[in-house]
Amino acid sequence: MSQSAEPVDGGAVDPDYPVTPVPRHARKTFFSLAVVLLGFTVFTPTMLAGAELGIAFSFGDLLLMIALGSVILGTYVVLLGWIGARTGLTTVVMARYSLGTRGSKLASILLGGTQIGWYGVIIGTVGELTAQAMDWESFAAKAAVMIASSVLMCLTACYGYRGMYWVSLVATPLILVLAFWVVFRSLDEVGGWNAFLGIEPSTSMTAAVAITTVVGTFVSAGTQAPNWTRFARSGSQAMWACLIAFLLGNGLMILFGAIGAITFGEGDFVLVLYQLGLVGWGLFLLFGNLWKSNADTAYAFGVAGAELFERPRKIPFIIGGSIIGTLLALGGMHQHLVQYLVLLGIFIPPLGGVIIGDYLARWRRSQMPPGAALPRFDVRNLGVYAVASALAWASDHWEIAIPPLVGIVAAIVLTTALRASERTRSTTA
Repeated sequence: MSQSAEPVDGGAVDPDYPVTPVPRHARKTFFSLAVVLLGFTVFTPTMLAGAELGIAFSFGDLLLMIALGSVILGTYVVLLGWIGARTGLTTVVMARYSLGTRGSKLASILLGGTQIGWYGVIIGTVGELTAQAMDWESFAAKAAVMIASSVLMCLTACYGYRGMYWVSLVATPLILVLAFWVVFRSLDEVGGWNAFLGIEPSTSMTAAVAITTVVGTFVSAGTQAPNWTRFARSGSQAMWACLIAFLLGNGLMILFGAIGAITFGEGDFVLVLYQLGLVGWGLFLLFGNLWKSNADTAYAFGVAGAELFERPRKIPFIIGGSIIGTLLALGGMHQHLVQYLVLLGIFIPPLGGVIIGDYLARWRRSQMPPGAALPRFDVRNLGVYAVASALAWASDHWEIAIPPLVGIVAAIVLTTALRASERTRSTTA
């Protein structure tokens, strides 16, 4: 049985084209794309990863770890972003071409489910930190903040690319200015730059673990970069926008967290501002940052739901996923989901690796055309995904090499090798 990439529902076309290629007339400018992606990666929880690194390395070694991890992460996302721009498709729709029309449901469940979980974690975090700032003890007050925040984030995601662009355009520059101010304030706290450089690490961490931490901050979310780069007018625009977001934006947030941990013993700048008595600015940083980031998260599980149920509109799935995520937060699940979500981070990068390898081997010239005859299950690529995921898990379990990188590289190499051997057999037959 074969199936095209066209929607099967006869309803109105979603202006964000969640299950069909983005047409040329709907493509965005480079500036617009860079704003959206930078808003995606300027994400304060990333600072917590930086905090782990900051107290484990000298400043020079810290910069090296961040640079190496960011290069790995950036290269991976740039490749996916480039494919997204050339095909005009989301990650989960591209998975139809790599895994089959039914096999792709694995990608939709994995990516969409993970994003719903993260949505709940962030909603819960907003409620907890707001209550902490305002000295609220009652659950009702926390719940009210969670529900109100979720409604705001859900509505932004429903507006699609346009909504996320305007929120990012306003919030991201203000957040970066505030973050740089906290950095300078942190340096004053320890007696200036020279004193800061003289601070000795208080813990230890291997280079492999440090690089894995940097890559892991956004490798799962970065797998879904095509959700936005498909709006680029060219592959080069998508690549540059991804570099700005995942090298500069994500790298800065890791560095900010490291500096906060070294100077204040706290990686999250929201809590640093609380310590400084600047509760109002802390709440602004909290809401401004998590609003735009969680809107991106809601958008991601919206397009995953549209692919999973083969419907042309994302809004019902954004609303449904937001409700589920909010219920998880209200139930306190945000206090227990993080380890589970980090584990899923091991299994998501190989999916991106399969898509990259399969595209380079089979679809680079034809660009995954709508209407192409596709199998229900692509057994070869599903097998590659399983093997690459197992290797990534083993890498993490036995602390060998860098698990996300192992999964990505194994998936790309095995996919391209299988396709190459397939072509060799067909030409010699």
